[in-house]
Amino acid sequence: MTPARRRTFEFLLDNLVWLMLITVLVIFSLTIPHYFQFGIFANILEQSTYVGVMAIGLAIVIIAGHLDLSVESTAALAAMVTGLLFASSGIGLGLSLGPPIVMIPVSMAIAVAVGVVIGFINGFFVIKVGMSAFIVTLASFIWVRGLVVAISGGRSAQSLDSAIRIIGVERIFGIPLLAWISMLCFVVFSFIMAKTPFGRYVTLVGGNETATYRAGIAAPKILWSSFILAGALAGLAGWLLAIRTSGATANLGTGMLFNAFAAVVIGGVSLKGGIGKLPGVYAGVLLIYSIHTAINLMRLPAHWTQVILGLLVLAAVLLDTLKLRLREKLL
Repeated sequence: MTPARRRTFEFLLDNLVWLMLITVLVIFSLTIPHYFQFGIFANILEQSTYVGVMAIGLAIVIIAGHLDLSVESTAALAAMVTGLLFASSGIGLGLSLGPPIVMIPVSMAIAVAVGVVIGFINGFFVIKVGMSAFIVTLASFIWVRGLVVAISGGRSAQSLDSAIRIIGVERIFGIPLLAWISMLCFVVFSFIMAKTPFGRYVTLVGGNETATYRAGIAAPKILWSSFILAGALAGLAGWLLAIRTSGATANLGTGMLFNAFAAVVIGGVSLKGGIGKLPGVYAGVLLIYSIHTAINLMRLPAHWTQVILGLLVLAAVLLDTLKLRLREKLL
């Protein structure tokens, strides 16, 4: 294969998900009444916000060659802490620190800090103790969700302070501010992963950790940082989710992990590590929520969402396997 053809083939593999997204949007627009309108597309962008932000951190960990199953529970805990502190009804304490310029960064910092702590714990057991990331983060998925129920007593915190809620109702050019935040996160972290030493080291560690050691790169620090970053982004996702729902419940965010996982793999991130770009992950998130929206507009029973999501996860893993084989055979 000539260099020009090789570059074209790699480009098509890396951007296959965008072609899938465009195809799905065209088909839905032609076959489903009222699908092709600005309000629907704006709603898709808003619905994809929380899973999108969460998927960034999950993608970074997978590119680094590991897995983090705790991001959903971490987001739920961050949302519950936000609700407990700043909601005024239910079990919320109703704390008010003043105008939005104070409340917004303080509440966000607390939620992100919750995620950082969980990510640090995950990284400690994986990097320092040497345990399997799958086992460690699966355990965190369980105990963190249990902690959400424990601190809430199974009750909800509602009516988030209006100084924070303003983020959830504002729109810019007709698109919810929440969606703009998600897009900004993808732009920032896409730049970090593509143009900074940290991003290159994450990819190198995931592709060949032994070679990374020999090159003098501190692989353990890179891996630990990826878990902390995944936790921080999950905390941010939980904060955004609390804003959108004006509080938190014990089961908030249930099922988001599978959406995030499917989006990451459909978006071109290899489960074997070392391969993947975040713009593709964003396309994967939009694809999943475009399908969710189509199901709602067609008024299909709710259980079909679960059926289709399960098939999407299976298709995502199959697609990852096929792409790896094609790369090995043709590149």
